[in-house]
Amino acid sequence: MKRISAARVALTVFVAAGIVVGQGGVVRTAAAQSRQTPSREIPKFQVDPSWPKLPGKWIFGQVSSVSIDARNHAWILQRPTSVRDDQKGMIAPPVLEFDEAGNFVQGWGGPGEGYDWPEIEHGIYVDPKGFVWIGGNGKSDNHLVKFTKAGRFVMQIGRKGQSKGNKDTQNVNQAADTFVHAKTNELFVADGYGNSRIIVFDADTGAFKRMWGAFGKAPDTLPARPKIPEASRIPAKEETGPGPEQFDRPVHAARVSNDGLVYVSDRGGKRVQVFTIDGKFVAQAFIDRWCEAPHCGNGQTVASTAFSPDPEQRFLYVASRSPARVWVLDRKTLEPVDSFGRPGVAPGEFYVLHHMNVDSKGNLYVTEVQDGKRAQKFVFKGLSTTPSN
Repeated sequence: MKRISAARVALTVFVAAGIVVGQGGVVRTAAAQSRQTPSREIPKFQVDPSWPKLPGKWIFGQVSSVSIDARNHAWILQRPTSVRDDQKGMIAPPVLEFDEAGNFVQGWGGPGEGYDWPEIEHGIYVDPKGFVWIGGNGKSDNHLVKFTKAGRFVMQIGRKGQSKGNKDTQNVNQAADTFVHAKTNELFVADGYGNSRIIVFDADTGAFKRMWGAFGKAPDTLPARPKIPEASRIPAKEETGPGPEQFDRPVHAARVSNDGLVYVSDRGGKRVQVFTIDGKFVAQAFIDRWCEAPHCGNGQTVASTAFSPDPEQRFLYVASRSPARVWVLDRKTLEPVDSFGRPGVAPGEFYVLHHMNVDSKGNLYVTEVQDGKRAQKFVFKGLSTTPSN
């Protein structure tokens, strides 16, 4: 697997008002260039290998998602069907709640009366009102389900197996992630695997509000990517330009900042795109754009983002899936500040990064799928001026 140090990262930023090329091929906004600081503060983390404490009778399947509630409890979504047949008697429930110390609080989930449980569990989100949203990326997962924290069914958006594609306002299609913006009480959905769009619903009624694709365009059918001959993949040649006109599936996560910007994880496109809450394109940043299958995992990078918990949300954390590391960006300029992590299964290493989130103390939580099958907590250790790499 190809590795590139922080000093050599090719992180490219395009802004709606124009682009400015800086040193080393990194493209930055003019505002970013004008900022001159003798040293830069960098958030530091240390993995907690004892977190979480899963009851001894249970094991995780693939751990697809994590959300943090107002009490700093972590809500984990895992996939029971991904456990081997000889381990079926030890499967944990799909939804698990852990306290700050990693102690198990409760577990629930699965099929029930009045709703369609996802075929393949994918995203979990605890909204500001304390409701738990679940989505899936199975072939028939064209819906989202909303529960109380105790697991009581509240509402379903969409219907199993009923998607009519990217223009459908009633159903999603293998939605990857959700986020409720408290100021407008709107549910932003990264939709996702079957579709290639952001779609917005009223979080109480499920009524459709609006939707958009990459660069704020109307969502359209994503064209098939051309096959690249193996001989031209070695060494990996970095792409150039603004990237595909539509999200390059999966559209894997969506987060809304305190100042009303929507950060979209375009995993296949290897980029974060930023929008206003109305869907107007603001900027984009490519992350590990050199990464190309099969020499860099599946050749996809931006799996999820999270904000630092300070009121300004100064830092944007980006989970780079195949390169197996977390990037730290200046949220406003999208400039790289630091990165940490490497491929592996030891504590602090990553094996198929998936979703992540941050609690109110700045601790970072990361989940891993495929054979990773775990959640990790990285304890925030304060700010430093020394890079990790």
